[in-house]
Amino acid sequence: MGVGAGPGGRRERKKAATRAAILAAALELFLERGFDAVSVREIADRADVSPTTVFAHFPQKEALLFYEEDEQRERLVAAVRDRPAGASISTALKAHYRSEFVAMWSGDDAELRRRVMALMEATPALQDYASRMWNRHEDALAATIAEEFGLVQPSDEIRIYARFALQIQLLVTSDTDPMLEAGFRILDHGWIGPT
Repeated sequence: MGVGAGPGGRRERKKAATRAAILAAALELFLERGFDAVSVREIADRADVSPTTVFAHFPQKEALLFYEEDEQRERLVAAVRDRPAGASISTALKAHYRSEFVAMWSGDDAELRRRVMALMEATPALQDYASRMWNRHEDALAATIAEEFGLVQPSDEIRIYARFALQIQLLVTSDTDPMLEAGFRILDHGWIGPT
C-alpha cells in the first residue's frame, strides 16, 4: 500500500479539502459583503459544512483570513535559524522579506491578494487580529535571535531589534524598494541624520 493510500492519507486529504472549501467560501463572502456582514453560519452553509466544522479548522472568524499565520512565522524564524554561515541576521531577514514579497505579490492571485489586503485595512477587527499576530511573530523572532546568542530570554536590545525589523517589512512596497536597505542600515549602524 502506497503512502497516503490508507485511511490516514484519505482522512488528511478530506480534511484538506474541507479546509479549502471553508476558506474559499469565506473569502468569496467577505469580498462580496465585507467581513463584519458575514456570519460563520453563512460560511458553513456555503461550504456545505456545520459551523462546528468551521471552528474545528479555524478558532475564530478572523483566522479565516490569516490562515497562513503559522507558516509565515515559521518561515520568518527559519530565515534566521537556517541562514548561511557568516550571514548576518539582517542580511537573512532582508533576503526573506524580498522572497516573501515576490511570492505574495506576483502570480495569478496578486489582484485577489490586493483585494484581501484592502478588506483587512478597512476592517478594525482584522486590524486588531493582525496586530496580535504581529506580536506573536515579534516574540518568535526575538526568541530565535536570543537562541542564536545563547540567551535564555531576549534582551531589551533584541526585542527592540525584532520589533523594528518587522516594521521595516510593513514599509516596503516591492522587492527592490530602497526602504528595505535603508531600514536595516539604520538598525545595523544607527541613524546619522538626513542625507
